[in-house]
Amino acid sequence: MRKFLRKFLPHHETVKSNRWLKPFGAWLHQPNLWHLHRRGVAGGVAIGLFCGLIPGPLQMIFAALFAVLLRVNLPVALFTTLYTNPLTILPLYMLAFELGARVIGAQNGMTHVQLALPALQWSGWAGELWVWVLALGQPLLVGLPLLALILALAGYIIVRLVWRLAVILKWRARQRAKR
Repeated sequence: MRKFLRKFLPHHETVKSNRWLKPFGAWLHQPNLWHLHRRGVAGGVAIGLFCGLIPGPLQMIFAALFAVLLRVNLPVALFTTLYTNPLTILPLYMLAFELGARVIGAQNGMTHVQLALPALQWSGWAGELWVWVLALGQPLLVGLPLLALILALAGYIIVRLVWRLAVILKWRARQRAKR
C-alpha cells in the first residue's frame, strides 16, 4: 500500500524547500505529516473528506491546517479535498440539503423548496433571490457539516479496514512463500 501511495505523493523535502512554503517550515518538519502509516493516511483522508465540503477556495487551506494540528498525512489530506469539483459539488450540496431537511424536519408539513433558481424578473429580482437563498439556508447549514462528518467517518473506517486487509493478505502471502 505504501509503495502505491509513494508514487503519487511529493517528497517532503521538495515541499519544505518550496519558496512559498518556507515561512511554514517549522510546522512542516513534523514526520507524521509525511509518513505513510495506517493512522496518518486514514486521518488525512478523513480531514480531506471533511474539508472538501467547505465552500469556496478555503478547502485546501483548512485541510492543511487540520492536518498539521492533528498530525496526519498532509499530502493525502490535500489530495482528498479534490473529490469536490464542478461535476460533483452540486450533487453533494443537494444531498447535504436533503439530509439537513430530513434532520430538522423541514419536509413535515412545509412546502418542499425548489432547488432550481426561481424565474427572476427585472423588478424585484434581488428579493426573489434572497427568499430562495433563505429557504435553502437552514437545511443546508445543518446538512453540510453532518454530511462532512459522515463522509469523514466513513473514509477513516474504510481506509483503516482496507489497509488492515492489505496487511493480512501480505502476511498470508509471505507465509505461503515460506512453505
